[in-house]
Amino acid sequence: MPRTIATNTTVDRAALTEFLRPRHHVILLTPRADGSVQGSPVTAGVDAQGRIVVSTYPERAKAANVARHGRASVIALSEDFDGPWVQVDGDAELLRLPEALDPLVEYFRSISGEHPDWDEYRQAMSDQGKALIRITPTRWGPIATGGFPARLG
Repeated sequence: MPRTIATNTTVDRAALTEFLRPRHHVILLTPRADGSVQGSPVTAGVDAQGRIVVSTYPERAKAANVARHGRASVIALSEDFDGPWVQVDGDAELLRLPEALDPLVEYFRSISGEHPDWDEYRQAMSDQGKALIRITPTRWGPIATGGFPARLG
């Protein structure tokens, strides 16, 4: 049986954005107050400006970490766990209501498409006190796949 060889494909910002758009399962990594890393599995989208967006509640640790440090990373995974993945680091901001309302609509659209009742959605987001984390990529690794080093192929 042939061995699967690991790959590392360097991409520009446009190719990174296209890679991220259909991948909604990410691990969000934020710096805690003590400098250690907090990891959270989340659902993410990509907005029209190519920023990674994550819906959250303002009292969550990830939200507090982003508000405190203004930095975050994500590891974007493929549906197939053995599929390609990438780590993206960036400047992060926490948007609270009411500023977060329209970006939350864009977040929903980027993942699920159109909502049957946008007024209802906006009201639900307001009632729940939702917030949005928005990450502007500043650095990213290659798009990678796992496997053996080429020398063992």
